[in-house]
Order: sequence, then C-alpha cells, then structure tokens
Amino acid sequence: MLMTIERRPAIRTLRGWAIDVLQEAGAIRECEEHGWMQDRADPHARERAFDIARLHPPADVSPQAAEAAVRDVLDSIGDTCPECPSDEEDWR
Repeated sequence: MLMTIERRPAIRTLRGWAIDVLQEAGAIRECEEHGWMQDRADPHARERAFDIARLHPPADVSPQAAEAAVRDVLDSIGDTCPECPSDEEDWR
C-alpha cells in the first residue's frame, strides 16, 4: 500500500515559526470567521510554547532569540478578534 507523509510547509521567517509553535502548543488560535490570531490565555500552553522555543529552535537561531520571537508574537496579538462583534455591542 502506498502511503504518503504529510509535509509541513516551509516556514520562511522567525515570526512565522513562532506563530506555528504557538498554534501547535495551543496558546493561540485563529478566528474561524476572520482569520485573526487570538491569544487563548492558557498559561500551560504558553509554557509549552516557550519550552519548544528553548529546546528546539530553528536552525541558526539561538534558544534566546527563539524564545524572544515567541514572546514578541504573544505581545502583538489580543484575546479577541477585532472584526467580531464584542459582548458590549450585544448589550446595546
């Protein structure tokens, strides 16, 4: 039986790698409707992402730089989608 192995897409930037690590760890998710990244605010998932960054950084990247890239991505996204209606709008 012929079997294929799913190849992961090549990640071209350190930021792209950090986003992939955060998604795999479950620390961020994508808004299903609009595609914006959202912080899940899960401390255990964040710690898993930092562990991956420290233990398995991309080639030619120091563990400190990989951890900093993960932190930068987390700092740049919020916990809500800017295009989804907020709960406050439902009260009006």
